Amino acid sequence: VWRLTGGETHITDVTNASRTMLLDIHRVAWDEDLARILDVPMAVLPEVVSSSEIYGETRGVGFLPDGIPVAGIAGDQQAALFGQACFEPGQAKSTYGTGAFVLMNTGTEPAPSERGLLTTIAWKLGDGETVYALEGSVFIAGAAVQWLRDELKIIDSAPDVEALAETVEDAGGVWVVPAFAGLGAPYWDTEARGAILGLTRGSNRGHIARATLDGIAHQVADVVEAMSADSGRSLEGLRVDGGAAANNLLMNIQANLLGTTVSRCSVLETTGLGSGLLAGLATGFWETTDEIRDRWAEDRSFAPSDDE
Repeated sequence: VWRLTGGETHITDVTNASRTMLLDIHRVAWDEDLARILDVPMAVLPEVVSSSEIYGETRGVGFLPDGIPVAGIAGDQQAALFGQACFEPGQAKSTYGTGAFVLMNTGTEPAPSERGLLTTIAWKLGDGETVYALEGSVFIAGAAVQWLRDELKIIDSAPDVEALAETVEDAGGVWVVPAFAGLGAPYWDTEARGAILGLTRGSNRGHIARATLDGIAHQVADVVEAMSADSGRSLEGLRVDGGAAANNLLMNIQANLLGTTVSRCSVLETTGLGSGLLAGLATGFWETTDEIRDRWAEDRSFAPSDDE
């Protein structure tokens, strides 16, 4: 924003500020003790503002005309949660990218986690109340499919994994634990390493591909289980986005493991969508979040199988 406004405005929004380890998310203010511990001078920190307001106008950027309102800021996953119109407490989304990131709106009161999740700020709209979320981060999701492509070379492109995995009825007893960078929430085990288990003489490429998709979905299911327990809310549907959400088989597996409907947004890149919606609210393009909720569109839903 400093760059976009030609040095006029030195600010950041509540969601990005909450990721610095310097913000007291309860007071929504910089914490002097934390800044002292991390040796960050308070004087260099920007003013903390909401996620949706007009912060200033473009000036001297070069490739943009002067006078465009700069009006929406949100961290990556918070923007996706907003883009998925998860405005009610208990609504949740999962973004399947390199990793997988599950966020649940918990309302205006922060929900402490006893099961390895993060309590974070979801957004703040103008002068409104701060909205909080629970978050669980899975380190490896789509990256596991890239590993099948780049290292094992059993597929030519990432989308090919779906067809390969569908050549078998199930994983045939094979398990893939895609802990290539350790395990994230709810385990937080940086020393964990990936594993392929249950191999027999009859195991083939299809079984490994299917087990990889299972491994991605199981990690997300672990996060959702912890999230439901921490929040005291049963998940009634999960909204999904991100590149790997285009995999229909993965989404079917996910719905079965969660026992709830998985709804894929018509816009897979909901991070960009969410930040645009925040800007649109600030500039009056949309008047209320109800309008945004009404414009959310589903591409496809995946219901859990009746087969237990």
